[in-house]
Amino acid sequence: MPRPSKYSPELRDRATRMAIDARKDPGTAPGAIARIAGQLDIHPETLRSWVRRVEDGHAAVPGAQTVSDIERVRQLEKENAELRRANEILKAASAFFAAELDRPRR
Repeated sequence: MPRPSKYSPELRDRATRMAIDARKDPGTAPGAIARIAGQLDIHPETLRSWVRRVEDGHAAVPGAQTVSDIERVRQLEKENAELRRANEILKAASAFFAAELDRPRR
């Protein structure tokens, strides 16, 4: 049975994201993991292993959307646009029929 983690998932994601971002910038890359680990009170080797897992593709990049998330958002935006169009049509139809009922009969 795996033992519970000493660090919360939020801290792990935040630290990993900070380290990856710091390593992208040549000015902050040297010693980035040790510096960030010290700031967040994490053992440097622990942070290094988290970053290595992300870089090797064994873990998701913290804060990044997956392809399925992006596709789902697109699908929901398309559905939202269709529903807005249908709502406008229904509003126009109800205004038309309301005007028909208000006309005087001969």
